[in-house]
Amino acid sequence: MSVVHGHCDPRFADVAAALAEEVDSGAELGASIAVDIDGDLVVDIWAGHADAARTVEWSQNTIVNFWSCTKTLTALAALMVVDRGLLDPFAPVAQYWPEFAANGKHRVQVRHLLAHTSGVSGWDPPFTLEDIYDWEKSTAHLARQAPWWPPGSASGYHAVTYGHLVGELLRRVTGITLKDFVHREIAEPVHADVQIGARAGDEHRIAELVPPPPARTLRDARTGDHLRRRTFAAFPPDAASVAVAHSAAWRGADIGASNGHGNARSLVRALSPITRGGSVNGVRLLSQDTIDLIFQEQSNGIDLVLGAPVRFGIGFALTEGRGCFWGGWGGSLIAMHPRRRTTFAYVMNKMGDGTLGSRRTARYAQLVREAAR
Repeated sequence: MSVVHGHCDPRFADVAAALAEEVDSGAELGASIAVDIDGDLVVDIWAGHADAARTVEWSQNTIVNFWSCTKTLTALAALMVVDRGLLDPFAPVAQYWPEFAANGKHRVQVRHLLAHTSGVSGWDPPFTLEDIYDWEKSTAHLARQAPWWPPGSASGYHAVTYGHLVGELLRRVTGITLKDFVHREIAEPVHADVQIGARAGDEHRIAELVPPPPARTLRDARTGDHLRRRTFAAFPPDAASVAVAHSAAWRGADIGASNGHGNARSLVRALSPITRGGSVNGVRLLSQDTIDLIFQEQSNGIDLVLGAPVRFGIGFALTEGRGCFWGGWGGSLIAMHPRRRTTFAYVMNKMGDGTLGSRRTARYAQLVREAAR
């Protein structure tokens, strides 16, 4: 059986055993799993390999592009700015970003961006991946265009625009970029090894992503309904969209929806303030009132882009029992449960067969829930 490194409370032995089994079967290439309960890191494990050739072991400090789990860092950053009184989630976006009022968006509120209900889930064509790397061009483009559905009426997953929309708001009220805010105000103070993009010099410890089965790549988004095609239109087809994450241009960009890098331990450390009353080891990021905002339901139904039922609060999807979460393409996941004071994260480099979550994700999450009761 594959060696699982790190430490694991005996209550969570089945989680470690499951990770070993998945690596042995070949379903998992390399991965890390972490669980924090009320400040106690009861699970911090990793196993497998960081490269497709299986020549480099996944180590304690291996990091990986965790796709849309990046959105949780972006949402946390926005909530911190709300907490400081610089941003009102119920105010019009145009109050802080006047250009955004164009083409019928004057009534779009900050909460609509954070809950994927603004109607701006993608860029009007023509628009390319290289354009996404250009912050001024990409945000100006979003400000000019009309919403694709009535704002506030339903969610439509802001797959890549999320970081640009929320990040530009944050830049307008703080004067610093989203990438810098996450580094200075989240990662450094709480000692979390997370970042938007990846710093030069970190290349040696970034795990190589292996694309999901062809039937579950972004091609699905192009062959689905019209809104899904429009939302993902700027991305290259199929496995090429995964290869993009290995490029210097991708790693150097500020894409608060999808180019975050870290591991399970670092995601848990960064997001655990939500389950621990707002603080990590004496560093306060949020007040309880701001944490409570997360759980104000903003939408509940079939997401217009994902085509699946999702219940969104302000910044995160919601679960029963006052839990919140979000995941990344291929299976990565970060989940918070304040009542249980539990934070769970899983990241991997062999992508699974789901836009959000996979069979492996579900298995680990279920075992964590059972052990944490």
